[in-house]
Amino acid sequence: MDTKLTLKLDKFVIEQAKEYASLNKRSLSRIIESYLRSLVDRNKNNDELDIEISPFVKSMATGVKIPTDLDYKSEFLDHLIEKHK
Repeated sequence: MDTKLTLKLDKFVIEQAKEYASLNKRSLSRIIESYLRSLVDRNKNNDELDIEISPFVKSMATGVKIPTDLDYKSEFLDHLIEKHK
């Protein structure tokens, strides 16, 4: 059940938030509700990390193990040299 809530916020913040909502084709109310829900849900699950990894970022996992001592600058330089032979 939806209930009305009145907030006092900085005018600039409200204008920017409305523009953001419009660009993302969402209502400002739903954006604020989603944010508040994420705060409440986070507090319910104290075992989880404070930062939630988005599904998009999770989908990027490759399973490739990268050595901790990898010299990526040297590897990239080698790649460029090979590429431009």
